[in-house]
Amino acid sequence: ASVFILAAMYAMQPLLPILTKQFGVSVATASLTMSINTIGLIIGLIILGFYSDRLGRSVFVKTSILLTALLFIPMFLTHSFAVILALRFLQGFVMAGVLAAALAYINEEIHGRVVSMATALYISFNSTGGMFGRFVTGYIAERWSWELSLQLLGIIGVVVFFMLLFVLPKSTNFQPSTETIRKDMEGFGFHLKNPALLIVFGLGIVLQLCFTGMWTFLPFHLTASPFLLTLDEISYIYFAYAFGIIGAPLAGVLAAKYGLRKVRLIAIVLLMAGCLITIPMKLPLIVIGYCVICLGFFSAHSLTAASVSKEATHHKGSASSLYLVSYYVGMAAGSTLTSPLWEVAGWTGLALFSASVPIVYVLLIRLRQRKLGVAH
Repeated sequence: ASVFILAAMYAMQPLLPILTKQFGVSVATASLTMSINTIGLIIGLIILGFYSDRLGRSVFVKTSILLTALLFIPMFLTHSFAVILALRFLQGFVMAGVLAAALAYINEEIHGRVVSMATALYISFNSTGGMFGRFVTGYIAERWSWELSLQLLGIIGVVVFFMLLFVLPKSTNFQPSTETIRKDMEGFGFHLKNPALLIVFGLGIVLQLCFTGMWTFLPFHLTASPFLLTLDEISYIYFAYAFGIIGAPLAGVLAAKYGLRKVRLIAIVLLMAGCLITIPMKLPLIVIGYCVICLGFFSAHSLTAASVSKEATHHKGSASSLYLVSYYVGMAAGSTLTSPLWEVAGWTGLALFSASVPIVYVLLIRLRQRKLGVAH
C-alpha cells in the first residue's frame, strides 16, 4: 500500500516536460500537478486522520488504494489540463487514507518487540514507492506514452487493493476514540504553541522544500543542452532513492549511539553537499550528487520525524499529524514556489538555494537557542 500511494503521488514529476508541451502550459503551471495533489493530501490527513481514529484503520487503507487507482482512469482520458489538476487534488485527498492510518495500524496490530522494525520498513517502502513511481512513468512515457504509464499505475493499484482484501489482517486492537473534534483541535493548538515542536515542523518544511525542488526540475535540466537525455534515460537516476532506503534505518542506529541531533546535522550537511555536487555540467557528478542527496535527506527526515514524539508531551498522534502536514507543505512549496527561481537563476541557483536553506535554518535555530540559554 505504501509503495503504491507514494508511486502515485510522485508519478507526475517525470512527466512535467511532456505536460508543458502537450497542454501548452508553463513550467510553473505544470508543476501544479504535484503541489495541488499535496494540498489535497494535507486536507485529507486532517479530515481522514480524525475519522480513522473513530471508524478503524484498515477500511481507510483499502478504500484509499482503490480510489487512488480509479482516479487515474479519467486522468489519462481527459484533454483538459484543468481537469487533470482537479483529479490530482481529489487523488491527493484519498491518498491520505493510507498515510493517516498506516502508522497507527502498525503500532496497534504489530507486537511491541518488532514494531520499530516494522515502522522503519514502512518508511523505507515510502522511499521505494517514490523511486518506483518516478521510474515507471518516466520510462514508459518516453518509450510509449504518458497515458499508458498512468494506465499501468491504475492497474497496479487495483491489484494491490485486491491483495489487501485477502492479506491485510483486520484490526483487532483498535479502540475507537471518543474525543470530540474540538478536543483534537485543542491538541493541535497546544502543539503550535510549543517552540520546540515548531522548530521541528519548520525543519520538516525546509528539508522537503529543497528535496522536492531538486527533483522537480531535474527532467527539465537533463532534457536540455548539453545533456539532451530522454525521459527513460533520466528515469534511471531515480534509483538514487535506494540510498534513502538504506539511510533511514542506518541513521536510526547511529542516532541511538551518537545522539539524534549530531547525526541529523551530519545528514543535513550530506544533503547540502549532494546539491552542490550537481552544479557542474557533468552527468556522473549529477548522479553521484543525487545519491548523496537521497542519503542525507531520508536520514534527516527519519530523525526529524522521530524527534516529534520526544518533543510532544501528550497528544502525540496530533503532533505526528502536524509533522506530516508540515512535511507535505514543504513538498507543495518545493514543486511550485521554486519555479520562479528555476526560471530566473537556472540549475545553479536552484542547487545553491537547496544546499543553503536547510543548513542556514539549523544554524539560525542553534544560534537562537544559545542566546536563550537552551540546552541542545
